[in-house]
Amino acid sequence: MKLLQDKVLSEGIVLSEKVLKVDSFLNHQMDPVLMKEVGKEFARLFEAEGITKVLTIESSGIAPAIMAALELEVPMIFARKQKSLTLREDIYVEKVYSFTKEQSNDVTVSKKFLFPTDRVLIIDDFLAHGEAALGLARIAEQAGATVAGIGIVIEKSFQSGAQRIKEAGYRVESLVRIASLADGKVTFATEETVH
Repeated sequence: MKLLQDKVLSEGIVLSEKVLKVDSFLNHQMDPVLMKEVGKEFARLFEAEGITKVLTIESSGIAPAIMAALELEVPMIFARKQKSLTLREDIYVEKVYSFTKEQSNDVTVSKKFLFPTDRVLIIDDFLAHGEAALGLARIAEQAGATVAGIGIVIEKSFQSGAQRIKEAGYRVESLVRIASLADGKVTFATEETVH
């Protein structure tokens, strides 16, 4: 997705060979016009899948997920990382490790929002090791729902996430794939460099 690649190049900040900061348009401040286009692209990629719900984890996944849900005209659910006074029972729970934050979180979704009849599109902002996406897939499966696909805004192709997701049997579509963050520079993956 060229619009997203251009934004990564113009506003992304390479903090290390493993970390790209995109807080000016995705992880802190949101670019609503870009998120609208991201949502349209996810809807286009998964339009034939009969999606009934879009699922993400708070908070950076919410903007692309709500825009995809808007385009698909289906509800969007976000898994909570923090314990809620109003969400204590009748929940699905999975432990998800964040490599960026170096911590595990129990993520929860209320059982009243996911059903065996659902075809779920999982959306996440970044794909590194696949922990968040696979955790959400396990939540969907606890509900008996079908994971129809996993959409990623930015994939770090030099890490194992996409491979792990494919090996688990899921379709994954990433809007931007980064092959390297070496020497403080973003290098996008071509189809030949994606494993």
